[in-house]
Amino acid sequence: MRDQRPWREVNRRNRDWLRPWEATIPPPTPSGPIVHRPTYRQMVRHLRAEAHAGRMLPFVIEYQGRLVGQLTVAGITWGSMCSGHVGYWVDQSVAGRGVMPTAVALAVDHCFRSVGLHRIEVCIRPENGPSRRVVEKLGFREEGLRPRYLHIDGAWRDHLVFALTAEEVPEGLLRRWHQARPRNTA
Repeated sequence: MRDQRPWREVNRRNRDWLRPWEATIPPPTPSGPIVHRPTYRQMVRHLRAEAHAGRMLPFVIEYQGRLVGQLTVAGITWGSMCSGHVGYWVDQSVAGRGVMPTAVALAVDHCFRSVGLHRIEVCIRPENGPSRRVVEKLGFREEGLRPRYLHIDGAWRDHLVFALTAEEVPEGLLRRWHQARPRNTA
C-alpha cells in the first residue's frame, strides 16, 4: 500500500502513453454486471490474494530508487502445465534504457529457478513496437496470433503470443540478456 502515491503519479504522467496498451473493462452484457475499474486498494488486495493462492506474482519496477513500472506474472497454472504469462508497463521516461528487458529477465529467472514454472508467455498487441522489442531482445519465440484476445483501449484486440521454456534458457535469461546487450563504450 505504501507505493500508492508513486504508482498513481507514474500512471498519471503516462496515461496517454499507456492507454493504447492497457486492459479495459468491456461494456456490460445483458447477463453480466456493470464492473468498474478497481481502486488502488482493491487492486493491491486482489494482487495479494492471487499471490497467496499461488496464481500470481506481482512486482513493482524501480529504477534509480524510484517506482517506474509494474510487472505481473499471472495466470499461473500448476500440474502438468506449470506456466504463467507476464504483463508489464514502464514509465515512458525510462523506456529504451533496458529497464523492462532486465525486469522481465529477472522475473522469468525467478519463475524458472525458484518458483518451478516451465513455460512463460507474453501476449502483445502487434502494433506495440516497444513491448515487442522487449521480448525480441530477450529471445522469446513468436508462436502466433490470438484474435480478439483482450479488451484493450475500448475494444477486443488481437495479440501476438511469445513464449520461452526453462530448457531454452539453461544459463538464465538475465545472463543471456547481459551477454547479448550492446555495451556503451563512451
